[in-house]
Amino acid sequence: MFTGIVEELGVIKAVRRGADSAQLVIGAVKVIEGSRVGDSIMVNGVCLTSVFFRDRQFTADVMAETLDKSNLGILKTGDRVNLERALRLGDRLGGHIVSGHIDGSGTITRLEKNDIAMLVTIKAPEVVMRYIIEKGSIAIDGISLTVVSFAKDAFQVSLIPHTARETTLGFKKTGDTVNLEGDIIGKYVERMMGLRNPGNDSKVSMSFLAEHGFL
Repeated sequence: MFTGIVEELGVIKAVRRGADSAQLVIGAVKVIEGSRVGDSIMVNGVCLTSVFFRDRQFTADVMAETLDKSNLGILKTGDRVNLERALRLGDRLGGHIVSGHIDGSGTITRLEKNDIAMLVTIKAPEVVMRYIIEKGSIAIDGISLTVVSFAKDAFQVSLIPHTARETTLGFKKTGDTVNLEGDIIGKYVERMMGLRNPGNDSKVSMSFLAEHGFL
């Protein structure tokens, strides 16, 4: 699990492509501290396993499923990526619970300056939009952000200067793709309510959740 609070910006040092896979070599400093082979490191919102460390860089394998669901396949040498080590028990949960298992990719359709903030509008597929609520949490390239507003197929977030400066979102432009992960709690609630399988006989309803203090 992760928090969506980016620890540092890493740099892609090399991309080794296989038939249906890839291997990323990523330059980093902070996330390497205390990390070992086999540890999880989130790269642009995707949980990857570190398989090798050397000279301020680590290597991670990316399988076909991950390449299909994320934008990691378009990364090239020199690109910057958001990095975060896995959450440790006892750490502050400054963002929200992020699994590193993204739901899909979105496209930045608008960037708008609003005083010190940067408003970012992202078009997203239905599999992501179903978990979007106003003031709810969303992970964008591994960054925990709050939804400002949303429409049928798009939502908007606001970046403070620190987030724009310390993450890849500050360097993105209109048309760029981003990895998206909806709130995991919403997914479990949906599952419990039987929304994935309307024909089941689940006893969990909105009134049930309200009665037991979940709403």
